[in-house]
Amino acid sequence: MFIPEHYKNTDTKEIHDFLKNNSFGILINTIEGKPWGTHIPLELSKNSVDKDILVGHIAKANLQSKNLVDGDEVLCIFNGPHSYISSSWYKEEEVPTWNYIAVHVYGTIKIQTSEELLQSLHELVDKYEQQSDHPISLNDMSQKTMRQVKGIIGFEIEINDIQAVNKLSQGREHDHQKIIHELDKQGAPEKAVADEMKKRMP
Repeated sequence: MFIPEHYKNTDTKEIHDFLKNNSFGILINTIEGKPWGTHIPLELSKNSVDKDILVGHIAKANLQSKNLVDGDEVLCIFNGPHSYISSSWYKEEEVPTWNYIAVHVYGTIKIQTSEELLQSLHELVDKYEQQSDHPISLNDMSQKTMRQVKGIIGFEIEINDIQAVNKLSQGREHDHQKIIHELDKQGAPEKAVADEMKKRMP
């Protein structure tokens, strides 16, 4: 994706933390010359040789599943907080803009075995059930319920390239206090952008 140099994020730890905390992404490949995307959780992990991977699954009924082949390259897009930035918050006249955080991941597909898929499903459920008052486990599911697993395919995406952008009013540091103040007065998405700007203030 297009990233002006002053918006580029090359901090690997920060990017990995972002992927872990914003793991609901878009898996994109091409089917008969047309881009195709599916919104799914894509979990950052390591493979057997300690390489960074994303792990996910989709329904076999999804046309995309029939076009995921070992060795193919795919794109995964992850969005973080974003907000409109009014130029009325600036000291000097300028056009309005948008602040946002996003990560694009390019990688190579490897289709999971049924055993690998089941293991990844256990890890996915266990991760998100930690927040529940009454966490469930796939180990407690009946065989009838677990038969639904036959309707999906799992995959790993070995990461080849990561492109990360933090567009947070860089170059307008003299306006940051006002921008943050205005964002804090609004809803949760805007407050999240304000929080990201606060983290980066000297």
